[in-house]
Amino acid sequence: MRVSKDQAAENRARIIEVASQQFRQKGFDGIGVADLMKSAGLTHGGFYGHFASKDDLIAVSCDEAMKRSAEKWSALTEQREPEDALAAIVSSYLAKYHSGGLANSCTMAMLAPDIARHGGDVQTNFTDGTKKLLEILASVTAGKTDKDKREKAIATMAGLVGAVVLARAVNDPAFADEILSAGSVIFGPESDDR
Repeated sequence: MRVSKDQAAENRARIIEVASQQFRQKGFDGIGVADLMKSAGLTHGGFYGHFASKDDLIAVSCDEAMKRSAEKWSALTEQREPEDALAAIVSSYLAKYHSGGLANSCTMAMLAPDIARHGGDVQTNFTDGTKKLLEILASVTAGKTDKDKREKAIATMAGLVGAVVLARAVNDPAFADEILSAGSVIFGPESDDR
């Protein structure tokens, strides 16, 4: 049975969303196409009508996840002073750790090692998305020059991602909270190093 263009677009979007969640939760190699499609409520046979390969889906889902993050960060900066916008980004990013399981975590924190091993379009999409996030972060970061702002933005992003990675890796909830709290202090607006 043929599906309408609208239904096909909805199915594709559902596959991308489910894949993005499942990849963050299990890694790229932790789930196969058949299980992804089952999780999306679709049949395995329909996959290749939407994507050329699993790697194609990985690249697309990575691109979509990074675009959503950029949209969220841009929205957080709207109608805020730069230091308030930076605080909003930091708070939102670190709070995301508390908002659910691995499936709702940051693509950077959960999949960077997998992305580095994949290369190709996956790594290109991740690189482009990371650059966009850094542009947003640099636009609200204090500094004397654009280069200084960019360097601080890179350090902030690395610290935020690192805090989430460490907090996710430890098995002591109080220690995880301590790590995240330190990330907020170091990279938040009250930091003396800014």
